[in-house]
Amino acid sequence: MRATVIHGAGDVRVEDVADPVLAEPTDAIVRVSLTCICGSDLWPYKGMEQDGAGSRIGHEFVGIVEETGSEVGGLRAGDLVVSPFTWSDGHCTYCREQLQTSCVNGGLWGSPGSDGAQGEAVRVPHAEGTLVRLPVEPDSELLPGLLTLADVLPTGHHAAVSAGVRPGGTATVVGDGAVGLCGVLAANRLGAERIIVMGRHTDRTNLAREFGATDVVPERGDEAVERVRELTGGEGTHSVLECVGTGDSLRTALRLAREGGRVGYVGVPQEGDGVDVREMFMRNVGLSGGVCPARAYIPELLPDVLYGKLDPGRVFDQRTGLDGVPGGYRDMADRKALKVLVDPS
Repeated sequence: MRATVIHGAGDVRVEDVADPVLAEPTDAIVRVSLTCICGSDLWPYKGMEQDGAGSRIGHEFVGIVEETGSEVGGLRAGDLVVSPFTWSDGHCTYCREQLQTSCVNGGLWGSPGSDGAQGEAVRVPHAEGTLVRLPVEPDSELLPGLLTLADVLPTGHHAAVSAGVRPGGTATVVGDGAVGLCGVLAANRLGAERIIVMGRHTDRTNLAREFGATDVVPERGDEAVERVRELTGGEGTHSVLECVGTGDSLRTALRLAREGGRVGYVGVPQEGDGVDVREMFMRNVGLSGGVCPARAYIPELLPDVLYGKLDPGRVFDQRTGLDGVPGGYRDMADRKALKVLVDPS
């Protein structure tokens, strides 16, 4: 079969790889209907050291179950499913606590020894604990929105929940990528009265307004903090959603919070220095978040996508087949595309 393989910074190829086969009785084989390129995929695309063998990449997919192992219950061939960006067994201590990203038997798509999602098919370990059946037809127009349940929609929701977004409160979203835009959706869904989005790309901030943002702040650093405080009577916001992952963005997020506010951070940590814990202490600013347990949130968010209350599929602004994946990476890295949808068929 064909799949995306990354060999180093700027070097993404579509290659022939071995077809996936059942390795454990808890496995399933899923034929990928839709996958996509994530903003977090750009970190290795920009900085990975050259690797002659290469590694599979991609961690978001919806698809059709082709085969299941003998110990997989609740799934059968022909089921349309979505997978969160990690697999999990569904029964360990962490899974029972709805922290599937810490599953003792879990893992991340594209990690060594696993399949990446940007290909024609995937072997799914612990399929029963990982996959979620989708009650729609395989050709449903809802598939792009349902694909966001794999990562960006739950991650935006995790940021909002971690930041304590509440009805009547105020929120600032740091970042205008797909996760940030889904953070706007989530803050609006949870009842925030004022939602400020920080971003410089008009097409993205226009979509943020349609998703529920009330204000746009294109400034950064000190100027951004000053502008948000102007918009909030000098206070800052109750909740701040940090959706970028750099030291600068996290430091800015903490300064955007009002006294007693909370920051929910979900940006994958990258370069940058740490934060001033003393300032957090003196201002009673809370910090929560981390990697999103998407599997825990999918059942809650799925009905809102199915019935049109949320339309997160609009974050996809480009569509391609597998052959177009290398170009999709270039376009996202160059900010010519927000999020690229991939149809591997």
